[in-house]
Amino acid sequence: MDNLKKNREFIIQYFNAISGEEKTRKLLETYTNDERLISHILFFESAFPKYELFIEEMVTEVNKVIVQGRATGTNSEAFNGIPPTGRKMDLPFAIRYTLENGKITDHWLIADQMLLMEQLGVMAKETEEQTH
Repeated sequence: MDNLKKNREFIIQYFNAISGEEKTRKLLETYTNDERLISHILFFESAFPKYELFIEEMVTEVNKVIVQGRATGTNSEAFNGIPPTGRKMDLPFAIRYTLENGKITDHWLIADQMLLMEQLGVMAKETEEQTH
């Protein structure tokens, strides 16, 4: 199997393993040794237990995999000092993984934090009239 296909299948397996499941350090360390990624996932898991991940598009090149996807879940625990809202998130994101020796060793992530705050009811939704 060529390396691009192998990396693609690894990321699909990783998403399937953690999506909708309790994300423990032990589970995450099966797939990554990127401490920043582990910390980020555990942080979100604490506020949105068993959140789900969906891949919408994936691009692979050499040892990099880029995923455009969505995270969905319910805010049932405190998040960054915000009490639990009970509201649902549906957060689009893009993430680039670097893979080495069968593990994620680095990542870069971008997500719309303003949208998340709107979905949690912490910020008012910006309307077109407010932007003009």
